[in-house]
Amino acid sequence: MDVTEHKRFAAAGELLRALAAPMRVAIVTELAGGGVRCVHQLVDALDAPQPLVSQHLRVLRLAGVVHGSRRGRETEYTLTDDHIAHIVADAVTHANEPITASTSPTSDATR
Repeated sequence: MDVTEHKRFAAAGELLRALAAPMRVAIVTELAGGGVRCVHQLVDALDAPQPLVSQHLRVLRLAGVVHGSRRGRETEYTLTDDHIAHIVADAVTHANEPITASTSPTSDATR
């Protein structure tokens, strides 16, 4: 593995780490479905405390997953990239698929 490839894998790992919390997956899903949202809109949609939503938005912002723009006293958040919405949607879809012998961790394909 060359240095460039290693850097790409490291960046992908950091993105996945930022998306690892269920609340962050929910925030990304909400932004993917609703476009621009302020913190209070996310709080209402996710039925979560404002400090918790803000904390997770900070992690997502630092990871480059969301972008915040000031609008008066509020900050509007959007996804930085449509690819992120697809990654999360695919992960949620995959998590909801039934586990079969061919997809279980102990199947012959993974041994």
